[in-house]
Amino acid sequence: MAESTKFSKAQVTTYLVQAKQAKKISFEELGKAIGRDEVAVAAIFYGQHHASPEDITGLAKALNLDEAQLSYHLSDYPDRGSGVEMPPKEPLIYRLFEIVQNYGQAYKAVMNEKFGDGIMSAIAFSTKVDKEVDEQGNTWVNISMRGKWLPYSRF
Repeated sequence: MAESTKFSKAQVTTYLVQAKQAKKISFEELGKAIGRDEVAVAAIFYGQHHASPEDITGLAKALNLDEAQLSYHLSDYPDRGSGVEMPPKEPLIYRLFEIVQNYGQAYKAVMNEKFGDGIMSAIAFSTKVDKEVDEQGNTWVNISMRGKWLPYSRF
């Protein structure tokens, strides 16, 4: 990846994914290597999360990439939300969208009942993905989200 030309977000994502595949390393392993959560690392790969100088140094080392070149391509601030068309066509992303369509109003009602009039922050936020296997051998995904509650202000 040449330093003289700024590549698109998709090209940078391809570059990072290819380096990850070549190293045969998981997002979880990369996260441990750079001191970040696996979801945050994946979000950096897909241009949805800001990469700090420490993230760039760690990724360059873990993936055997040129740090200056990686910094050149990851130092911009992300354009969050631009990576997915609406409604999403990718089946897994569509299912997440479908969960919000089907249960979003219920989540809102329960949150308002418990916390008052406000919203859950997507900025003061963390998320985690866990794998669970039940007694019958069925595999389940657990997605947890933790966002700061932001009450609406009265004006």
